[in-house]
Amino acid sequence: MLFLNTRWLIAINLLVAFFLFSHNTRAQEPEHFSSPSINSAISQKLWNNTEWINLLHYAQSSENEYTSNVVDQKFFIAEDGNVNPRGELIATLNAFYSEDTSNPDNHALCQFKARAKWLKKHLPEELINLPVIECPLYKEWRDLMPAHKVSLIFPAYHLNSPSSMFGHTLLRIDHDEDKNSSKWLSMAVNFGANINNDDNSILYAFKGLAGGYPGLFIVTPYFNKIKEYNRYENRDIWEYPLNLTPAETEDMILHLWELKEVEFKYYFFDENCSYRLLELLQVARPGLKLTEQFGLTAIPVDTVRSIENANLINGVVYRPSQATNVQYLLSQLNSAEQDFAFKLSEDAKLINSQSFKQYDQKTQNLILETAYHYLRYKQNDTVRSDSIANNSYQLLLAINSKPEFKSTTASLNEQQRPENGHLSKRFAITAGRDNEQNYAQFDLRMSFHSLEDSLKGFLEGAQINIGSLSIRATEEEAQLQQLDLINIFSLTPRNNFFQPLSWRVSAGLEQQIINSQDHLTGHVTAGAGVAYKLWPHSILYGMITARLESSSQHSQAIEPALGISTGLLQHFPLGTAHLEFSGEEFYHDEFRHRVEFTQNINLQRNHAIQLSVLRQHQTDLYFTEAQISYHYFFH
Repeated sequence: MLFLNTRWLIAINLLVAFFLFSHNTRAQEPEHFSSPSINSAISQKLWNNTEWINLLHYAQSSENEYTSNVVDQKFFIAEDGNVNPRGELIATLNAFYSEDTSNPDNHALCQFKARAKWLKKHLPEELINLPVIECPLYKEWRDLMPAHKVSLIFPAYHLNSPSSMFGHTLLRIDHDEDKNSSKWLSMAVNFGANINNDDNSILYAFKGLAGGYPGLFIVTPYFNKIKEYNRYENRDIWEYPLNLTPAETEDMILHLWELKEVEFKYYFFDENCSYRLLELLQVARPGLKLTEQFGLTAIPVDTVRSIENANLINGVVYRPSQATNVQYLLSQLNSAEQDFAFKLSEDAKLINSQSFKQYDQKTQNLILETAYHYLRYKQNDTVRSDSIANNSYQLLLAINSKPEFKSTTASLNEQQRPENGHLSKRFAITAGRDNEQNYAQFDLRMSFHSLEDSLKGFLEGAQINIGSLSIRATEEEAQLQQLDLINIFSLTPRNNFFQPLSWRVSAGLEQQIINSQDHLTGHVTAGAGVAYKLWPHSILYGMITARLESSSQHSQAIEPALGISTGLLQHFPLGTAHLEFSGEEFYHDEFRHRVEFTQNINLQRNHAIQLSVLRQHQTDLYFTEAQISYHYFFH
């Protein structure tokens, strides 16, 4: 028995010794494989080079402290490579000289192509004798991957998707134009959260804010993204060709191979889809300082602006969605012609009717094209319909039978370009009068657009505000007037062709007069209804609303209320007017009724003046407030 115990003790001691030896060997950065190259790397302090820092995605917290944004250990060779640039560089050099080629795809020279190219540039003589390794998986991947030009892609805002309310950015990698390849055959590079499909929108938002999802780079054919954004989600796509050289593009592609299936930190507001693409561009052109511009937030359109300010953008291509094209065609027709186009979409035989033939040739073409494109749009949202398919075919035959037919599509409008809109954050100074009391107010909004703000570069009828804070000061005191965690308003006009639901939701804290005194009140408010376009740049809307309110002055912890909200939004060349009537009836016979008028006056791109008047009637008083504000938008 003693003999057996002794054997077990010896075996255990040997295992422990082996573990410690192997562990210490890795931690102490062994230099026995490639001492000349390591000595040269140490003498040059290559680990401090910006290009090495970019390749490993290190963020510097102090002079000698780094932490990589990559959370996947397989991206590092050294055990502490995620926090040790020097150790990772030496471990990489050692791994390059490994003689184990039994599985070439697992060799460091196959896994880390961008590191190898960069180190060969800085250690050309020392690394002349590196092993020659065939990399089958890499070769197969590169055969499918172009590497000549890069374009930045911005699918526009999509209010009905929590992940895309602020828009999205991705990169497109193109072939050499000499090959006459269609952009549809290009490859898209997308960074996004690796989400659990079972998570609902609320859980997605919470985990996205808290870093509950890892992020991954995904490479997919560009036509998949066109279908996803342009057709299924009906989002316009803005394409910005970049002036990266083929050599710079090649460096980015090599690094992209290294990031295949590698997990990053992902946070919805800062370390998101746009931020990671900026890191890729810094690998392609190391002199860029794109990520340094972003702290608390990295909103996609702001990253587009940063790339533009770095003089990387070389033009713009506008790819309107099917819904945008139909809306544009409708704008070319009067109401009677629109009605006939809708009837034609339901019954293609009307092509032969006298009612159709009475129109001139140009109008006939517009009606035909409107009906045809509407059916194509409609088919995207439904299971294939034989009647839709047959009507589409008949309309297409009619279009092709007209030799003089010219297609009409929505064209690029400089006013619509997202990067030309006001910046995302806003500071405001307000002077006002509240019944018999004067006040000054200071507002800060983290992001990003209100209904009354300048329409240039934004969707008409779309409001997305996150993190708005108002501090009000009177002669007696200063108080928190309002804190909006979220305030979203989506107004999408309806017509015969489109029947969307308009909606709004807000949550936060605000001062309410209860029992004749101001009280800070928590609330969640939501509403849904319809909106219609009366004339160009106007929206009339009406909604049913519900509200849950919490205040120490209420008889119960949560006070529910039902209400209505109706208003008119009108955009003018110099500003926006907004008139709204709204009110709530609470469960315990309390009520609030109000009418508010707001007039925004655009001074310059990032400067505005706003006037507003509020008249409110509630259970025990009438209340009037008037104010004037100066708004400054910044990044």
